[in-house]
Parts: sequence; structure tokens; C-alpha cells
Amino acid sequence: MGYDAALAPCGDYDEERVYAALRLALEQIDGLDFVRPGMLVALKVNLVTAMKPDTAATVHPAVVCAMTRLLRERGAEVVIGDSPGGPYNAAYLRVVYDVCGMRRAEKYGARLNDDFSVAEAEYPEAEKAKRFPCTAYLQKADAVVDLCKLKTHGMMGMTCAVKNFFGAIPGREKTEFHYRFPRTEDFADMLVDLYEYVKPALCVCDAVVGMEGNGPTQGRPRPIGCLLAARNGHLLDTVAASLIGLAPQDVPTLRAAVRRGLAPETASAVSAWGDAAQYAVPDFKTVPAQPDVFFHILGDGPLGKAADFVASRMLTPRPKLEPQDCIGCGKCAAICPARAIEMKKNRPAIDRSVCIHCFCCQEFCPKGAMRVHRPLLARLMGK
Repeated sequence: MGYDAALAPCGDYDEERVYAALRLALEQIDGLDFVRPGMLVALKVNLVTAMKPDTAATVHPAVVCAMTRLLRERGAEVVIGDSPGGPYNAAYLRVVYDVCGMRRAEKYGARLNDDFSVAEAEYPEAEKAKRFPCTAYLQKADAVVDLCKLKTHGMMGMTCAVKNFFGAIPGREKTEFHYRFPRTEDFADMLVDLYEYVKPALCVCDAVVGMEGNGPTQGRPRPIGCLLAARNGHLLDTVAASLIGLAPQDVPTLRAAVRRGLAPETASAVSAWGDAAQYAVPDFKTVPAQPDVFFHILGDGPLGKAADFVASRMLTPRPKLEPQDCIGCGKCAAICPARAIEMKKNRPAIDRSVCIHCFCCQEFCPKGAMRVHRPLLARLMGK
């Protein structure tokens, strides 16, 4: 029908209401034209960790059920999967599936991925990720559908369609990627590479209720009231960002996509069915993406490097502990890719000289005790 994206109203997670809204959105973009009877479609869902649906940390099972029904009606086989942080094995994923409500989709004919093998992917066209380990179930599918959640993110500012494909990297191997790509722009290019390698046939965003504030796991649920759909994840992310007050230049993955000619510079350039302004949340609590501060204001010599170091310390957001919320579980120290956290007197101590500002500690803290802290100068400058 000529639309790049579609936004359909959906005010709650009643299964029939979600099904009708998703079907309406997909009709506007001919979103199911790729489906053929008998094909295997993998639903790459955002299951960042084992959290209940009402926390808004993961894709709601009602959206997964609706997508399953629509695919099954066209004769496709459906497998649901992800590789969240933690071990990539049956025991761990069984808990994640259960807590996140994914088993609800089994009544509509979907199966939950139980293939935890890993394949080596090669992508010569990539900017950063030319070779990487990939969850094999995605490679074995005839097509992939991206089911993401609209949330804030400590490192990337926003997580949606493209960021969802970090889940193509198996479990704890994600740690290596944080360490290999500590610079925000490099990490964003890597995420774009993963998305472009998998090349999902369809992207759907659960924006019925998003997450604001200390996302992507410990923020606050915030009603937005719609489902978004697009055949291109960069275009979906462009529209989704506009709903929460972000422009493409505010989101590193979108900046990378614009630079690589994969996305437009403004949301107005995306042809969308539905009025995005109707769902925009002007006071949505966002977090600034982790910046790369390389000003070179005094050149590349010793003075320039010193100036860059000072500017970086004064402007760069960093993880900060809120002691009153910490339970001393040590999960932040266990998951830190740079080994920058040591437990001292039952509290995490961060070695700032080693920290790579990946915000894994903030993302996986079970109590939200790790927060994104913006230095005073950054706040004054609006950085």
C-alpha cells in the first residue's frame, strides 16, 4: 500500500484487541506478504531477562500470541526465541519463557526454541561484525520476525527493533562484544551489522506500554497506546524514537544507520499510516545515549589528549550506585565485561579507570540500584 510503517491504536493487552490492532497495522504495509504455507518463521522476541510482563521489560505475550495467530493462519510454522543475558541453555531459557509468559503462545501452535546450538556467521559487508557467533535457530528459519519493545537504554539511549538483535549473540558471549566495542559508535555499528545480517522480513514494536527512566529493565512502565509495524527496522526505530521525544541523532544505532544510508535523517521522511503525534509522549523520561567524547580541541598531542580526558570525565554519563536500593547480590560484578566492579563490604565498588561505560551493571541489576548518572556539566549543557 505504499507505507513504510504503520501505527495502530491499542490501549491494553486484551488478546483480541491486540490481535485486531496488529492485523490492522500489518494490512497497511502488506506486512505478511512474505509468508508461504509450510515455511518456518522465527519470532525474535525481546526477553532481556526473566521479568513478568507487567514490568514492561519484555515483549508482552499478547503481542507474541497475536503474531503467532496471524502467521499460523497463513500456514507458517512458528518458533519463538531469544538469547538474553546469562547462559544460553535449556534450563535458563525455561525460566525466562515461563516468567515472561511466552508459553501462552503455545496454545496457538507456536513452539519455544529448544535448539541452543551456535553457528558461526560471516558477514563481509559489515562495518564491525564481519564474523560472529550466532544463535543457530535464526539461521535455520526461512524468515525472521522482529518483535521488540520500546524502552530506554543506558548505553544506546533507546532499545527497539535494531538493538533487539544483540540477542542473536549467544548468552554470555555478549560480554566479549561489549569489551571489543567499548566506544558507543562502534557498538552501534556492530548492532546495525547484526540486524543487517539477519535481515528480518518484518518488525513489530510493542509500544502499548513502554519503559521510561532507568531502562531497559528497571525503568517505569509508561503507556504509549499503539503497536508499530514496518518491514524495515531502521524506519520503525525512527518513528518509535519520535514517540518518546528522540531524533535520529539522539540514538547511536539510528546515527549509524543514517551515516550508512539505511535510514532518513528525520522521522517526517518516513511514510507512516496512523498519526504518530497522537501517541507521542512529550514528557517521556529518556536517558542520554552514552556519548563518545573526542573533541580534539587542542589537537592530537599531549595537551589535546589531556583536554579530551578532562572533557570526557566532565561530560560522560557513568553508572552510579544508589546504596539504599542495593541488596549486595553481586550480579553487577559477575556480569561486568571489563571486570571493573569488585564487591567490598557487600557493596559494588567501580574502578573508573577500567569501566567501559557499557551499563551492563545498570541493565541487569535486579533492584535498579545502578543508575545512569550524568555529570553536572553534561546536564547544564543538555548532553
